[in-house]
Amino acid sequence: MGFTAIHQHWGRLDSTLDDLGCGRSWADVHRAKGMELTCPECRGQVFARVSQHRARHFYHKVRPPHCALAYESPEHHLLKLELAMAARAAGWHAELEVGSATRDWRADVLVHDDRGEPFMALEAQLSPMTADDGLARTARYARDGVAVCWVALHPRPWQRVVPSLQVYPPPGRGQSWTVHHGMARYVWTPRTLRAPATWEHIRRPLGDAVAWILDGRVRAHTGRDGSVWWTAPAYLDLAVARARLEAEAEAEERAAAAEQARQEAEERARRRAESRARREEQERAEELERQEELARLAGFFAYSGIDPAQWGAFTGMVRDASGKRVFFGDQSRAHGDGLLVHTVSRREGIRRLAGVVCPRPEALGAWPHDLTVLVPGQVWLARIRAAARTPLKVAVLDPATGHRAFVRVAPDPRPGGAGPEAG
Repeated sequence: MGFTAIHQHWGRLDSTLDDLGCGRSWADVHRAKGMELTCPECRGQVFARVSQHRARHFYHKVRPPHCALAYESPEHHLLKLELAMAARAAGWHAELEVGSATRDWRADVLVHDDRGEPFMALEAQLSPMTADDGLARTARYARDGVAVCWVALHPRPWQRVVPSLQVYPPPGRGQSWTVHHGMARYVWTPRTLRAPATWEHIRRPLGDAVAWILDGRVRAHTGRDGSVWWTAPAYLDLAVARARLEAEAEAEERAAAAEQARQEAEERARRRAESRARREEQERAEELERQEELARLAGFFAYSGIDPAQWGAFTGMVRDASGKRVFFGDQSRAHGDGLLVHTVSRREGIRRLAGVVCPRPEALGAWPHDLTVLVPGQVWLARIRAAARTPLKVAVLDPATGHRAFVRVAPDPRPGGAGPEAG
């Protein structure tokens, strides 16, 4: 059943209006003999009648299989009527069951502005509809310059993406329909960043909600999560103020973080510069110490034939072979003018004579058995081997090749001869 019908001469009839919207009375069509009325949707024949609840409407003589008006539920019928009455009570001209000229939409209730132009559709959407369908149908209205508010009795997935209201029917006769969801206010008290802020849906009579929407006192707002609801401009301003404070606080935090990062970068650069300066200073000190060491040992180099340029490699091999801290002393007459090599205990710091570099072969007659002879190559090893009079431990450390060997030299029992090597 529907609220509207078409008369061949009178045009469109609206059963909810006293003059049927065309200057006629209900008595002109209700039980009037020979009255020919058609459905605005399917053009099938309809008749006027009054329901048991005294609601005037039109019904099909034969219900066609594909006419939406012929199969409306009582809930849809009543909600549609309630929306129209709410719009009219707010002072707006509202018509029921109006379709577009191109027949690509038909509004349950179409509200006109003060110039008589279509302004907003109020849709009682009780049948299933997907969110995509809701967006597409809303877009079709928008192409014709018509806003839309979708109204449902139960939660629906499309409510999140299109302007809508969820309403409760009146609990008793004479009571009003109530908006349960879809109209919200912004709650933020006190108005500081530390105070929580949220959108809170409110309950209002459906008549109030429709009036506010049509009068522009509330407008559709899309939240951060994409949800759409109706709210007053003052609440939008409040939400914008909160967002501005949050943005300013976030900007301050970013600036503080950037400043901290800058300071930390400067501190790291300063530490790197100090570390580099200390390293360069240490390198200069080590180079000065090396030059002083070379100057101190100039006489020993001349005596031993060791190339001063290879002294660093030789001393490195000595340290590697010892596995301990090594200190090079002076040439010692008591040790055949060889250069004394001391090891230093890492724990106690005790210095101990551990070896002699290039002692004169003739001084090896009574050589201590635990004192290592260190030589830079095979030439010196041959000289030591030829002059050995007691068993010797010899470390051959060649700075030119990096080769090292540890040999034991035994005295030759034959007069004037060197003894055989022992591994």
